[in-house]
Amino acid sequence: MGNVIASAVVSLDGFVATTEDEVGPLFDWYNNGPVEIYGTDPGRPFQVSQASADYISTAWGNVGVVLCGRHLFNITNGWEGIPPFGEHVVVATHQPPTDWPFPDAPFSFVSGIEQAVAKAQELAGDRDISLAAGNLTGQALRAGLIDELSYNLVPVIFGTGKRFFGDYAGDQLLLDDPNVIEGDRVTHLHYRVSKG
Repeated sequence: MGNVIASAVVSLDGFVATTEDEVGPLFDWYNNGPVEIYGTDPGRPFQVSQASADYISTAWGNVGVVLCGRHLFNITNGWEGIPPFGEHVVVATHQPPTDWPFPDAPFSFVSGIEQAVAKAQELAGDRDISLAAGNLTGQALRAGLIDELSYNLVPVIFGTGKRFFGDYAGDQLLLDDPNVIEGDRVTHLHYRVSKG
């Protein structure tokens, strides 16, 4: 079974978006380098530094399933039915869409974080699950379902917004020392959640 990896681009003060779901300069590094890289959609190229390209290729190459909440699914319009990376998307939601225009797309709609992770693990097999940051990450942390964190840190301070860990207010969690990759305008910090 692969790892469940909570992942997002984040400001220095821990936000993944503004309160209006704007990302501001958080995604600038996706287009500031000489190396072209793709997720699943050949129509969505990224231009990043070599260090970021190496990190992304390894991280995205191991992902079988993206797990997100209904809010991210809505604001991205379900990536037009194409997973951003991996082969499948699992959406944790209590209300599956009734007007989804891509019924044959590799998307599953599941209620509850435990059920959503179980479905993602079933679909991913030995590959990893990329869990979108936010309230879903907080729920998964409380349930002990996260193995790793991919914290892509951008040198900006938002002051307010939507947090990487959502409204998590649970126990303290110890992380192992990070693997640190310095990109251009982003530092990739990859942690394992300590199981001891």
